Amino acid sequence: MILVLDFGGQYNQLIARRVRENHVYCEVHPQSLSLEKIREMAPKGIILTGGPNSVYTEDAVTCSPEIFELGIPVLGICYGSQLMAHLLGGKVETAPTSEYGKTEVTLNEAGKASKLFAGVREKSICWMSHTDYIAKAPEGFTVTAFTPVCPVAAMENAERRLYATQFHPEVMHTEQGKEMLHNFVYNVCACKGDWKMDSFVKTTIEELKAKIGTGKALCALSGGVDSSVAAVLLSKAIGKQLTCVFVDHGLLRK
Repeated sequence: MILVLDFGGQYNQLIARRVRENHVYCEVHPQSLSLEKIREMAPKGIILTGGPNSVYTEDAVTCSPEIFELGIPVLGICYGSQLMAHLLGGKVETAPTSEYGKTEVTLNEAGKASKLFAGVREKSICWMSHTDYIAKAPEGFTVTAFTPVCPVAAMENAERRLYATQFHPEVMHTEQGKEMLHNFVYNVCACKGDWKMDSFVKTTIEELKAKIGTGKALCALSGGVDSSVAAVLLSKAIGKQLTCVFVDHGLLRK
């Protein structure tokens, strides 16, 4: 399993989708998830998402620095990369020049040798969206990629299996983003890639059967995707033991 910690970015579910496309199970949880729970879940890797805050403000959304001491590979994306730098002793500042949109990112020699960028071209188009930047990487980290105005477009501490990208590899505008996430999941986290959605459905139905047994269930349907999927899974699990109630809350699509 790969654990995605949500810092309020707009692409968080997309990150999870990209991981699942690699046949690896993935869950999205709030950044406030406790270290105890993370240890209990025992993920093969952790991804820190983007977010709208600045890491150096008093009200910044953050996580425990101990997350980097668990021995679990971590990939920080955008805000997640800045947070990694900030918590580990680097310097994050307001960027002299903000970057937004398609940007050419260049790998240096260290980047060409990185597990994260295996098979990635020296120069490729990536999607940037930031007003802050990593002015100085933490001690022990190596800069692996840059742009004309962003000196740390990517960095890593390969020994500790900590990786960070200022750009968003999960979006389609990053030309080789899928390869980068594939590399993190397989090259860094050593996932097997034996999970598929149909097996998840089968397992969930069996779990529902066992939990409900001969009892009955009531499911409120709003017309949205989540409740509809829940209703279908319940129906497959317990059939006529299920009663669905459609709730017209007055805010439905036409």
